[in-house]
Amino acid sequence: MSEPLRVALAGLGTVGGGVIKLLDANRDLIARRASRPIEVVAVSARDRHRERGIDLSRFAWSDDPVALAGREGVDVVVELIGGSDGPALALSRASIGAGKAFVTANKAMIAHHGVELAQAAEAANVAFKYEAAVAGGIPVIKGLREGAAANEITHVYGILNGTCNYILTTMESEGRDFADVLADAQALGYAESDPSFDIDGIDAAHKLSILATLSFGTRLDFDAVSITGIRNVLAGDIAQARALGFRVRLVGLAAAGPDGLFQRVHPCLVPASHPLAHVAGSMNAVVAEGNFVGRLFFEGRGAGEGPTASAVVADLIDIARGEYGPAFAMPVTSLVDAPKADAGVRVGRAYLRFIVADRTGVLAEITAAMRDAGVSIESMIQRGEAPGGGVLVVMTTHEGPESAVAAALSALSGSPSLVAAPIMMPILDF
Repeated sequence: MSEPLRVALAGLGTVGGGVIKLLDANRDLIARRASRPIEVVAVSARDRHRERGIDLSRFAWSDDPVALAGREGVDVVVELIGGSDGPALALSRASIGAGKAFVTANKAMIAHHGVELAQAAEAANVAFKYEAAVAGGIPVIKGLREGAAANEITHVYGILNGTCNYILTTMESEGRDFADVLADAQALGYAESDPSFDIDGIDAAHKLSILATLSFGTRLDFDAVSITGIRNVLAGDIAQARALGFRVRLVGLAAAGPDGLFQRVHPCLVPASHPLAHVAGSMNAVVAEGNFVGRLFFEGRGAGEGPTASAVVADLIDIARGEYGPAFAMPVTSLVDAPKADAGVRVGRAYLRFIVADRTGVLAEITAAMRDAGVSIESMIQRGEAPGGGVLVVMTTHEGPESAVAAALSALSGSPSLVAAPIMMPILDF
């Protein structure tokens, strides 16, 4: 058997520890599949003395993670530190600059600096791999980059954040409010003490921007992603959506067209018949539509020790085999700049929710605003009292441009009839 692939690992948290455990548990199988052993030889973390349930004495230790890049006897560096900049980015640049293959699970760094790093890797003729950065253990990067390589992808979308999906599906199954379920998610470890990164849609947006580049051959443009999180979703929204035959999910959607690249993370109403409607708990799922392959559906655990470590080690096996190419399925020079598509020209249906004062004339005011903006109402239901006071009014629209809905909501802005700002959720119709 060939010489081992020697790995330096930066970051010994949940995933880093999982990588070592996986390499230990499946050592012989991995060596057979990779045609050579894969061995961790050096590690780095913030706290040398923290108990991790792993014997670290067999590895060389570096207090400075960036020093791993220049270490002799290392073939590939794995970055599991996190963060879009700082030590993670410094280690990435140094490792590729030193001619070492590089593996990361860092979706934020790729979303912001992926083109730069991919270009450097191409120039150095080294592997730059990141399967674990999107959807954890689901092989969606490999699926799009390799399996669907012959197809023109029309759109890619999915449930990209397990924390949000756990919250929404728990609200759905138990009829509880957002704040209550969030507190439980934090207690169970599904959500951080500061959950903003997840519940405000930023994590999903990082992943979506990567999927868009892979799918459409466009340069990464995280800043062009329109982002709305789930903080304002009420239990009443979820109950009403279910009554109408839908489920509420936080969906990241990207589509390329003649007017540019559309990228949006937003709570959506998903038809109960759609596969995404049945993705529950902390699971992730990605859907890609190819012009010859049709619909591809990937589902699995999007985070956690085992799934994420599995994706990291899969990248190491590819490198051990010598199987790698351009990070984004084509050379960086082939990626194109795409303007941000105007959401207003998109045509579709929408769910609208209002919390209004309980007095005569309110419904007439809302319907008049819809009429004047050219929005056709499909259904409208007045529910009971909303949390915090006021009356819940929900409606769905017929298909029409999003600009019309935006104009109607703008016309109602500041109306004394509204107790709270209305929300809009697109209806996923494909």
